[in-house]
Amino acid sequence: MPCPGVRLLEGLAKICARLPQAWLLRLGRGLAWLAWPLLGERRRIARINVDLCFPELDPRARRKLADASVVNTVIGALELARAWHAPAARLRGLAEIEGLERLRVRLDAGQGVLLMCGHFTHTELAVRLLSEALGRPVRVVVRRHNHACLEAWFDRARQAVYGPTIGKKDVRGLLRNLMAGQPVVYSADQNFTYQNAFVPFFGVPAATLTATPDIVRRAGAVLLPFWYRREPDGRYRIRIEEPWPGWPSGDPAADAARYMAELETVVRECPEQYLWAHRRFKTRPAGEPPVY
Repeated sequence: MPCPGVRLLEGLAKICARLPQAWLLRLGRGLAWLAWPLLGERRRIARINVDLCFPELDPRARRKLADASVVNTVIGALELARAWHAPAARLRGLAEIEGLERLRVRLDAGQGVLLMCGHFTHTELAVRLLSEALGRPVRVVVRRHNHACLEAWFDRARQAVYGPTIGKKDVRGLLRNLMAGQPVVYSADQNFTYQNAFVPFFGVPAATLTATPDIVRRAGAVLLPFWYRREPDGRYRIRIEEPWPGWPSGDPAADAARYMAELETVVRECPEQYLWAHRRFKTRPAGEPPVY
């Protein structure tokens, strides 16, 4: 079907993908400023989440943090364009990766690796940078877009750099890739209404998926924590850590709580780069009032 608007967006994304890093970040901040009046709902959600999760900060500091997260979300759209469309040469020197060898060792042995991460504002760029350093595509689990033209572009762009994508609810596809010895980036830190348990995230009960340990076990895979942040100089620091000791424990809820605790520690390192504009606490324990 003809999609002239999407084609225009794709063309602009390809131009942005080639910008020098400092220009891209500056452009993202400028776009956030221009779009600020249109981002009222995102800003509202981010402020609620930050108020819940950082009660130790004064109101002014919480608002500053929430607004910085929304700005980074806009910048993240340009980082997404770079992830999908930048030539490899444009990415050289952008990342410092710690722990790459512990990933290589597992993959060279034919073992699938679930790279467990969280929803930071530049996740897919971190995945692209890892793929380039590894010399092979790293698979991604994605939510399909409802707009057919946008999804066609998104999937085409992702397949070009990550290989075939895996739908969010495609458990068989995820298992198939892991059993084939593929590295797969995966996050389970958004609101889940099924197979969930309420576990603490910044002290707030958060509905969290409990199926991850079973997926790893069934695939004969290993979970490696995969964390990343953008440094003040615009470069990206990526680290791949050893598996969490005692995970999985045999208790899915305890394992989900462990994941949330580990993620919280990392988020505290750069809270303004986390996706606070998501309704993380939409599903509430029985009897608890809605927060949004």
